Amino acid sequence: MADYRKRIDAEYEVIEKIITSLPSKPLYELTELELAGVAALIHNFYNCIENVIKQAFAAKGLSVPTGQSWHRDLLLEAVKKNIISESLADSLKPFLAFRHFFSHAYALDINPERMKPLTTSTSSLFIQFKSEIEKLTLGE
Repeated sequence: MADYRKRIDAEYEVIEKIITSLPSKPLYELTELELAGVAALIHNFYNCIENVIKQAFAAKGLSVPTGQSWHRDLLLEAVKKNIISESLADSLKPFLAFRHFFSHAYALDINPERMKPLTTSTSSLFIQFKSEIEKLTLGE
């Protein structure tokens, strides 16, 4: 379990850096370049969440989903395997959708209004996520 713990803690540190790097001023005041940076941070936030979930799968001896829809399937399986709650998964789905959008869109297509609810919920969502991972997966 120690290796999983170290990897999870490393992801938690990155998430905390991401949260503190998000801008405090309204997104509509940012330049296109700054918006692209915020979009990358949101994308990275969700990547870290997925990395923690993958470590939780490994800690429980479970296989990580594969295939074209593995990102979506990872979230669904995490609920089925009692790694996270359905409620938390529902809160993470907009981040999953944004991850997909960000991976397939152009930086100039980024809409600050679409990102606003994501940037404002990262901190509270991370607290909930960390609590569930610790309790449901790692038994702490």
